[in-house]
Amino acid sequence: SPLIALMRDQVRALREAGVAAGALTSGNTEEENEEVFAAIDAGRLKLLYMAPERLASGGALRLLRRADTRLIAVDEAHCVSQWGHDFRPDYLRLGKVREALGRPITVAATATATPRVQDDIVHTLGLDQPRRFIRGFDRDNLMLEVVACRNVNDKAALLPDLVRGSTALVYCATRKNV
Repeated sequence: SPLIALMRDQVRALREAGVAAGALTSGNTEEENEEVFAAIDAGRLKLLYMAPERLASGGALRLLRRADTRLIAVDEAHCVSQWGHDFRPDYLRLGKVREALGRPITVAATATATPRVQDDIVHTLGLDQPRRFIRGFDRDNLMLEVVACRNVNDKAALLPDLVRGSTALVYCATRKNV
């Protein structure tokens, strides 16, 4: 899955930078999981990636307690909110997990949260008077451009030129089109 590949890439880059990182994903081998568990038990692991869906088991909470979790970072935090565009029910567990871990420092990051969704994130995660950092999408280091195409063949022909030699994000209207 793309999420698993992303987590693996981030763990690899962190390790190359000297950060003791690991991930628990459905794509892990048993050996990879054992490596993460051993690093937790030895107190070596500093950063653990885990999808909220893994929190359904009691074992995940016991593992996070064993790891002496001091900070939780929730990426795509808009998924917490039933008012968000990408609600995922498993994110609702995060507030209870946070409470069970003694309310560690929590960072909730998203690029797509209306004020109503922001309030829902704060409530669902049980955050107490959090600081909110809000920034618009118009940034000097980003170029935004809309390229109109007549049909799907024109889009397919244009794509290689758009991404060649640069970093690019190409948005599509549906997951099927991606």
